[in-house]
Amino acid sequence: MRVTALLLIAFVAGFAQDEARRAHDDDSPDLGVVQKIQDEAFQNSKVMETLEYISDIHGPRLTASPGFDDAANWAIDRLSSYGLQNVHKEKWGPFGRSWTLHSYSLEMLEPRYAVLYAAPLAWTGSTAGVVTADALYAPFIQPQSRLNLAKYEEALNEYIRKYKGKLHGKVVLITKQEDIDPLSKVLFQRYDEKELAELAKAPEPRTKVPVDLAHIVIPDDPKDAREYLMSLPSNVREKLFEQRSVLISKRNEFLRSEGVAAVLTADPRAHDGLVFAEQSGAYQAKYPIAPPIFVVTGEQYDRLARLAEKNVPVRLRVSLDAASSQGAVDTYNLIGEIPGTTKPDEVVMIGAHFDSWHSGTGATDNGAGSAVMMEVMRILKTLDLKMDRTVRIGLWSGEEEGLLGSKAYVKQHFGDPATMQVTPEQAKLSGYFNLDNGSGKIRGVYLQDNIAMRPVFERWLAPFRDLGVSTISPRNTGGTDHLSFDAVGLPGFQFIQDPLDYGTITHHSSMDTYDHAQAGDLMQCAAVIASVVYDAATRPTMLPRKPLPKPEPKLPEGNIFAGGQP
Repeated sequence: MRVTALLLIAFVAGFAQDEARRAHDDDSPDLGVVQKIQDEAFQNSKVMETLEYISDIHGPRLTASPGFDDAANWAIDRLSSYGLQNVHKEKWGPFGRSWTLHSYSLEMLEPRYAVLYAAPLAWTGSTAGVVTADALYAPFIQPQSRLNLAKYEEALNEYIRKYKGKLHGKVVLITKQEDIDPLSKVLFQRYDEKELAELAKAPEPRTKVPVDLAHIVIPDDPKDAREYLMSLPSNVREKLFEQRSVLISKRNEFLRSEGVAAVLTADPRAHDGLVFAEQSGAYQAKYPIAPPIFVVTGEQYDRLARLAEKNVPVRLRVSLDAASSQGAVDTYNLIGEIPGTTKPDEVVMIGAHFDSWHSGTGATDNGAGSAVMMEVMRILKTLDLKMDRTVRIGLWSGEEEGLLGSKAYVKQHFGDPATMQVTPEQAKLSGYFNLDNGSGKIRGVYLQDNIAMRPVFERWLAPFRDLGVSTISPRNTGGTDHLSFDAVGLPGFQFIQDPLDYGTITHHSSMDTYDHAQAGDLMQCAAVIASVVYDAATRPTMLPRKPLPKPEPKLPEGNIFAGGQP
């Protein structure tokens, strides 16, 4: 009788252990840990305080600028104060020129005085002090798709023939004036259930058309051009942008050789007082520095263009003081870790890009993602959660110039997508999770075609359904640093976020400021990601992977981009 009872007790205990093991094996989250993470993320949040330092105090953060350096030094100190280990700046390069903005102003003196709302474009040169000059409307009529390099070069050569010898000493209005359409879309948006249901659907299957690498034809329509561009191998896209940089440098060198006082441009997004300032001069040190170039709000630019077209004299006063390095400089990413307990050589990574453009303070792009990921590390360390794998954060530089920082990190540590030669570290990275779509709350995740991750994410995200996290999209999403990891066969994911006003107002604009960040949304993001990271770091096995991609195709020499059909 006693033996039977002992056997029964042993059986029940063994059954309970098996059930617990099965529960963990099927990726069911530990709800007790989820509760602790939510309590810390919601009741003791530091995410907005972190964002305030990143944006208000240390923004903007153009790569290789003093602003980036100041913000990086602060972030290193903050991550170290959380108790992270191996916190350091990891150098990569060469990047290109450094560029530092000291001061600028732009005013209309005649026919009436007005302060013009503008911002200089990055990697352009200074004026010769304060300059007063006449405006000249000399628009460069470029093809509908700026990616059509053959037609772009043809238009540029025609522009040079037309205006050679006519631009000296002028402030040149180089963008074609167009009427501003009234806004027809909602400026602030959260996904509704219908939109989320669409995201959850797989795209329609399409037969993959072979790419003729000797003759790439970019469509004229901008939307078709973007879709076609995303279908090309990454090294083809890189060559496209490199050859486009050559043409833009040719345009800028013509303007400088003509002796222009400054150049004014417009941007189709720059209306309602917004300024979208990115770059016009190439950041690569091998190209000559561009003349001083400003982007002006749409309404004010169009007024100047209308006056100039009517031959009404327009007198402007302009100054720009910007410094750049003579040659290329190195830059760095920010790295820190929470070491794992039983499998410290296996790694789960999280990341966001730390750099920004310079007309705003880089709050939603991507101070928000950086602040959330720093908060995730704070939560995990504060709760002293025991995780088998090492959890590593990467805050990237050079993202705005083409994912450069994360690409350099992946190439150094995991593999080269050009050859698909991978390192031993590649086998030890379980997965990478990224946040870079503004400050909207998480609504789900993009699988990036990794269908084996669907049941994993479904279980991991189930506790957050009441917080709006419901959508598992099989689709790819592009434009940010998870692509660097995906390119060498690593599980890399970007979360689905509510759009808010990111795509309509704040993205790369003068309104990219702390005021447009949503505190409750970022707290929710931190809770969701901290839970996902804990689950990935304690999972018995590493995350499932897609097959290793093929090496990037070898490209022929010369210009492979054609403007028309062969």
